[in-house]
Amino acid sequence: MNVQTILPSAKKLMVLLALTVTQLQAQDLPHYKRVIKEITSAKYQGRGYAKGGANKAGKYLEKEYRKAGVDEVTLQSFTIDINTFCGKMEMWADGKKLKAGVDFSMREYSPGVHGQFPVYHVDTLNYDADKMYADLKKPEYANALVCCDFWFSYNRRKDFSPLQKNGECNNAGLLQTWTSPIKFYKAYGERVVEKPIIWVTPEAIKGVKHVRMNVDNQFLKDYELFNVIAKVEGMRHDSCYVFTAHYDHLGNLGKKIFYAGANDNASGTAALVTLAAYYAKHKPPYDMYFLAFSGEDANLRGSEFFAEHPIVPLEQIRYLFNIDMIGDDNPIQYCEVSDEGTRGYQLFEQINNEKHYFKSLNKGELAANSDHYPFAKRHVPCIFLENQEGSAFPYYHTIYDNWQHAVFDSYEPVFRLVTDFINRY
Repeated sequence: MNVQTILPSAKKLMVLLALTVTQLQAQDLPHYKRVIKEITSAKYQGRGYAKGGANKAGKYLEKEYRKAGVDEVTLQSFTIDINTFCGKMEMWADGKKLKAGVDFSMREYSPGVHGQFPVYHVDTLNYDADKMYADLKKPEYANALVCCDFWFSYNRRKDFSPLQKNGECNNAGLLQTWTSPIKFYKAYGERVVEKPIIWVTPEAIKGVKHVRMNVDNQFLKDYELFNVIAKVEGMRHDSCYVFTAHYDHLGNLGKKIFYAGANDNASGTAALVTLAAYYAKHKPPYDMYFLAFSGEDANLRGSEFFAEHPIVPLEQIRYLFNIDMIGDDNPIQYCEVSDEGTRGYQLFEQINNEKHYFKSLNKGELAANSDHYPFAKRHVPCIFLENQEGSAFPYYHTIYDNWQHAVFDSYEPVFRLVTDFINRY
């Protein structure tokens, strides 16, 4: 083999090595991990809507964006009404103290509850609504907490709805059983219902005759939150790409318990930061916006506000990527796509088939389950990326979704998939 054939091959090899190094540097896994570890720490108290948690995280993201070298950072303020639980959070079952976040949690729209109550266990095997109402009129069940499996009562809402309202039945409220690990939500916390509703594990409440409750709630009116918006200017300004992720989470359940939210959604938030840093260093073909939303766990409030008050016309968005809960290890990547994003999804599949970032993509039905939805219903081409059913997924909305259980497998393939897409779309 002569020198003339060796040199071109060597040059090709050097180019390939350079491209490989550039691609490896693009996905900054150490930076990604640092962001997740920071915003899941106790300092941010679960990034909720009390104790300043979400807003502290927003200020941290503002600094991270600026350190990344983006061209602009904007804070877009909005307000919400939200029910919170930052005070006393205690429950005893026949004298045994239960653990908040482990044995029980509160429904997001529940009022506080204080006192001792008899427990009425619904007979689901021989269920009779009239008998249940008659039993609750008996003296021994006066002011009782009615205990029933959540899905059983949900599927018989007509029967159980009167048990949640004052003046219709003389029960004190509801105990709804949910299998461990017990979950907590905020989505419908913009109101407070008349009677307390507590989620409890079947093991904690089985056969229990009396419970004692000492739970405080505080309803916050016009609580101010903000979206953190970064912009990286591209070579063209007539249209743009948009990346979104929500940085808020569930906050507190009492004084000591907070929900760290490593997968939901520190994972997507950290990806947003590293994507912004990447495009700040590598000038993109079009303007890039990185929208870190608050209020997602309060029913998509931040993204809905932005969609109603966009800082860039929605019709200029070439494609929007919503990254939510990618902190998992399922080799199959779940997606949802707007009607206008279908052509883009075909390219996603093509790239994934070529590069084998994931074993496959699983396209689900479009739903109002994350921040892509306010854009999808306004006809923006968009895709929702969420890694479901991996080893981290059972911890979703529980106290175990924390740094200790953080999983990082999906970060790099998601990063490469979306950046490859932008290079080819």
